[in-house]
Amino acid sequence: MKMSKFYRIILIAAILNVFACLAYADDFKMPEWVPKVLGMQYNEIYQNMPDFHSPYQGPNSLTTNNNEGHGSTQIYGLYIGSQITQFLQLYLDVEMARGYGISNAVGLGAYTNGDVIREGSADLGDGPYIARFYARYVYPLSGKTEKVERAMDQLPGVEYVSRIEIKAGRLAATDDFDVNRYANNTRTQFLNWGFINNTAWDFAADTRGYSNGVLIALVMPQWKLALGYYQMPIVANGNDLDNNIFEAGGYNLELTVKPNEKGTVLRFLTYYNRGRMGNYNESISLGQLTGAIPDVRADDKEGRTKCGFGINLEQPLMDDGETGLFARLGWNDGSNEDFMYTEADQHLSAGIQVSGIHWGRKEDRVGVAYLVDGLSTQHKDYLEAGGNGFMLGDGHLKYGWEQILEVYYRIQLGSYVQISPDYQFIQNPGYNNDRGPVAVYSIRVRLSF
Repeated sequence: MKMSKFYRIILIAAILNVFACLAYADDFKMPEWVPKVLGMQYNEIYQNMPDFHSPYQGPNSLTTNNNEGHGSTQIYGLYIGSQITQFLQLYLDVEMARGYGISNAVGLGAYTNGDVIREGSADLGDGPYIARFYARYVYPLSGKTEKVERAMDQLPGVEYVSRIEIKAGRLAATDDFDVNRYANNTRTQFLNWGFINNTAWDFAADTRGYSNGVLIALVMPQWKLALGYYQMPIVANGNDLDNNIFEAGGYNLELTVKPNEKGTVLRFLTYYNRGRMGNYNESISLGQLTGAIPDVRADDKEGRTKCGFGINLEQPLMDDGETGLFARLGWNDGSNEDFMYTEADQHLSAGIQVSGIHWGRKEDRVGVAYLVDGLSTQHKDYLEAGGNGFMLGDGHLKYGWEQILEVYYRIQLGSYVQISPDYQFIQNPGYNNDRGPVAVYSIRVRLSF
């Protein structure tokens, strides 16, 4: 697919800005509003899944057939920020995603590679795209500030510790909700979706994981209350967003508390989605009446809802917080179809990150984590009847909790390169006790500035 003129202008402007910053940074101080390159990255993940026990298969089964037992993904990113005024910032992220995942990115509730982008109902191509483009406004509630370092989507400078924060534009709900210091980034931490975010949180997003929305947050030193609204896609795993914002949307409310001086952080999330969804029980009933396999996607009706909650813990232990524990618990009602993130209605995960300082590798990290995902009764009955979702569908189901163990070691080479071998062991892939167990071996290479 040819790169559009708009994307070319953005990329050229960004490249010129990089060279301008490097060439003139020592000669004069540029105005604060001049855009700054906050980071660039290249992330590649290769995965291999050997053959495993698989007595039967459906359209969305985890499989090694047709060379689908291995795959690699590449993500390129350029991140720019501008300090428009003292309280107003503007951010632009341009990314490009290429490659494919094992089993064509289906067959699991907690999929093995967070960089995989499912094509969904649209041909997304492999050219650059706007990932984020939003304004951030801060209204200070006190004069006390703290220093913040340059990072992707974070301008360097000072931040008011007590503030009202507003973000609006093209966003990712996962940037502001269900975050966790030890398990939130597939490019530096765990690879599996079940450790990036709570799989029972069906957050509003397009196929790539972004949406148009607005966030309002009240931030205090010991707590934070955030409310966000994001557009829903028109169809499950779709890339086109529903512009009927009064009838469709994803609403998220999260309270973050820091109860002690040990660095404990607790996050309590609740969400409510409204959109054009299918209902599992109704699709089963229709299938029984017509003698057909139930199809929840053909049962889509406007005004259907999904609600759920999540609890998120991070607990630093030592090494200035670089060694610590995390855990998540999640649930959704599971009566209407899972629509965006993945197919999971119950979630429990826990793990640990350990700093390499203990063996003379200060910048290295080791992570070990375990998760259990489950389905609602309606969702389980639908799959048992042969139905397919956008991630699951073996044609039959002998139900069992999907369980995944993941271990990674992140090796820091110099300032800009990381190499991370990773291993995942999966019981009951796709919640099917007739399949597996499965082993997935991965290597991740990351270059970042």
